[in-house]
This record gives sequence, C-alpha cells and structure tokens, in this order.
Amino acid sequence: MVEAVETMDGWYALHDMRSIDWMSWKLATNQEREEALASLTNLLTKWEAVEEAEEGSHALYKVVGQKADLMFMWLRPTVEELTDMETELNKSKMGDFLIPAHSYVSVVELAKYRPQKDGVDPETLPETQARLKPILPKWEYMSFYPMNRRREGNENWYTLEKSERGKLLYEHSKTGRQYAGKVKQVITGSIGFDDWEWGVTLFAHDVLEFKKIVYQMRFDEVSSRYGEFGYFFIGHRLDKDAIPAYLNV
Repeated sequence: MVEAVETMDGWYALHDMRSIDWMSWKLATNQEREEALASLTNLLTKWEAVEEAEEGSHALYKVVGQKADLMFMWLRPTVEELTDMETELNKSKMGDFLIPAHSYVSVVELAKYRPQKDGVDPETLPETQARLKPILPKWEYMSFYPMNRRREGNENWYTLEKSERGKLLYEHSKTGRQYAGKVKQVITGSIGFDDWEWGVTLFAHDVLEFKKIVYQMRFDEVSSRYGEFGYFFIGHRLDKDAIPAYLNV
C-alpha cells in the first residue's frame, strides 16, 4: 500500500469573492452609501487589530475581469471564526450591496516529506509555525487558483511512492525559489473541504511575475504529468483609505 504523507496544518482560510451591486449602489442615498462605507471600514479596522495581535490575517483586493469585483482572503485559527467573519460582512450595511460570486475553504498546509533532523519535529520550529500561521504580505497584486493531482492511468499521483512524490515536489520547489523576493506563496489544503484538493495564493509587486512563475512551473514533472489547474482570480490591492474613491459614483 502506498504511504500517505503526514501534513502540518495551520490557520483555516476562506477566499470570499464578491460582486458589487452597482445599480443599487448608484440608487442609494448619500447617507446609505456613507453608512455602508463606514461599516466596511469598521470591519477592516477590527481585522487589523486581530492581525496586529498575530491571531489571524486578511487581505482585500480588487478583482480584474468579470468574475467578481472584490476578493477577501481571511485566515483564522478556527472555521467558526471564518463563518463569523463572512456572516458579519453579510449583515453589515456594505453587505447589502455585495453579491456572493465565489468562495473557497481550505487550511494552510505543509507536507512532511523530509525526515526529522536530530529527532526534532519540524512542526515545533518557529519558522514552520510562521509558515503555518502567516501574516499575509501587503503587496500590490494577488492571484488565487485551485489545483488537483491527476489520477488517470499511469499518471496517478496517489499510486506513486512517498519518496518519489517528495523528490518531484523538491524539484518543483527549486523553481519556486528562483522567484524569492518577487513572489510569495501560501499553499492551502482543501481535500474534504472544497471542490479541489489545494488552493494556491500568490502575492507579487509586479503582476507579470504570476505569468512567469506559473508558466515556468508547468514544465516541472510534478505539474506537467500530475497537475490539474482550475480558474484564476487576479486582483490588485485595495487599501482601506482607497475604498471611498473606488466606490465613488
């Protein structure tokens, strides 16, 4: 029987994409719009306090294209907290003008493919905890996409020996390290949580780096033979102070 790899799991993640009901927004009174803006600003301020306490993290980006208008990403220690955040946004004055477009539920994940060094559990290391409970970077651009490992014929990821899977992933990681300082990545596991097996969230200062890293990684065997990829959401950062200008009509 093929050995499954043990995973290290950190904060739970929710990607929440919303479309703005622009018609209703335009028809709203100035007071209604001001109250909605204040409600969103208050939520962001609340989330910032949680992030400063290192008890979670969040991101807000404007989506490019027609799939959605806004992309929220939330990280919290429990799924109940994610549900509360989603519900709180829905109940807010701004929530009256937001239409759910898409969502993705997962958990920050690292795999234990490498053996322990000196008998030390890697999950206990500070650097590992920082990756499992990351503070999301405040970079200009964000990309999100889901992916699976192929299970067809001779290209079945789940029939490969653990050592072979680890080797392929190590080679894959070397490609990623070429983009150090240019792209930051958060991998989240979603087997049993959502429709795909993993979520990949990338951050960059230059949006073109997304195209470069994804294209180059497609040539790694772990992707070319065993990778299946879904839709892409691309966004540019929406700072709290820039929200009024973005929603001005």
